[in-house]
Amino acid sequence: MNVNPLFDAPGPRTKRAFRVANVVALLLLLGGLAWVVLVLERRGQLTAAKWEPFLTSDVWSDYLLPGIGGTLGAAAWSVVFAGIFGVVFGLGRLSQSRVLRGVSGAIVEFFRAVPVLLMMVFVYQLLIVYRLVPSDRLALTAVVTALTLYNGSVVAELVRSGVLSLPKGQREAGLSVGMTHGQTLRSVLLPQGITAMLPALVSQLVVVVKDSALGYLISYAELLRQAEYVATNFSNYIPAVMVIAAIFITINFALSAVADRLARRLRSRTSGRLAPQAPGLVTSTK
Repeated sequence: MNVNPLFDAPGPRTKRAFRVANVVALLLLLGGLAWVVLVLERRGQLTAAKWEPFLTSDVWSDYLLPGIGGTLGAAAWSVVFAGIFGVVFGLGRLSQSRVLRGVSGAIVEFFRAVPVLLMMVFVYQLLIVYRLVPSDRLALTAVVTALTLYNGSVVAELVRSGVLSLPKGQREAGLSVGMTHGQTLRSVLLPQGITAMLPALVSQLVVVVKDSALGYLISYAELLRQAEYVATNFSNYIPAVMVIAAIFITINFALSAVADRLARRLRSRTSGRLAPQAPGLVTSTK
């Protein structure tokens, strides 16, 4: 039995107090949900007429499915570019060059500190003023750029943290077989660092999908924007919000499940893999 030296194990009275507190919290939560349902019912938000539009094919084909496509499209492009951005600047922060480390660190810290929405609006206005992309791509470009810069900076920190968390022997092993610092970093440390930070990377994938909803404020045709059209046409804002929330939860849950499965498979492949023996190295049998 593991004993924490900093805290005493709860006694019978404390455990009983915890159980009572949990029951009270659960009752308060159920009471709050019941009150919300009652208020919605009194205001006619739970009537069948408010929900019927979501049972028609036109609403899905004209609004919701294009919105889902817009959300997943922006998220997919952002994940790809953020991954590239994160690996490049994560390695830059681990470079032996003081100048490269400083520049990479300044870029990463700057884009981590700027709110995503602010970057999105700034890029959108910049594209409008200088006409850098076609008008039908303005919103998508702004959303993808902002999500890439912010989430790429987070990925860069995850890459850096993952590499620094590895035992020093990994780096020394690469150098001992004649690899340069850069070769050791790219071929030995980076794959292991990414594997070590996979749970955090999966969580960041979900963040990208959720943050794509900010494109609503610059008229990007993502799921939330399309849901507003449905709510405006059918005067069912509360049901529309509930349906969109359920769709977002389903998408994020599915992405997390797939990513977790891939992470487990990747770890199972690499955990039992032995490092290749250096050329000319003779293993003693004594």
